[in-house]
Amino acid sequence: MLTKNWTRRDFGARLAAIFAGLGAAGFRSRVKAAQGKTATGADEISHTAEAIHQEVSFLASRKRVYETLTDAKQFDKVVQLSAAVQSGMVKPDKPVTISPDAGGAFAIFGGYIVGRQLELVPDERIVQAWRTISWNPGVYSIVKFELTEQDGGTKLVLDHAAFPVGTAQHLADGWRANYWEPLAKFLAQAT
Repeated sequence: MLTKNWTRRDFGARLAAIFAGLGAAGFRSRVKAAQGKTATGADEISHTAEAIHQEVSFLASRKRVYETLTDAKQFDKVVQLSAAVQSGMVKPDKPVTISPDAGGAFAIFGGYIVGRQLELVPDERIVQAWRTISWNPGVYSIVKFELTEQDGGTKLVLDHAAFPVGTAQHLADGWRANYWEPLAKFLAQAT
């Protein structure tokens, strides 16, 4: 496990390495090659990527926040408090599953959101390959939760990148309504 504090540049470099491993790097080049063209220079680099950066604070320890995000039983209670479940948009008919191990799978919100744990640094960081089942097959984004102590509680910094273009606002709203607000309610009930 890596324990250093990452900068955004480090995160970007790590993200590029992960996508290379997932076969996402060079996608445009492969498409051009399949069309009988070779991609060069500016054709190889996308400048249209969207990303989400959110910072939220909780009146709970980093350990407590980390455990809630990585424990299926606890996170199931967060899901039950979410706007998606409360409104009936998502029916949590499938149990929450969250592997506590790097490389392990997770399925939340009735299986609507699925992925893999890429890196788990207890009480500090969670990095996931994350997708909704409505996205095209094989499309994964990268989600990083960074936890730091702040004023007797926890500051959580979310960085979410590599999701389909045009979905940023929907996803940003979803993080607030389906993660941060119910997580705050759950943590307040648990103390």
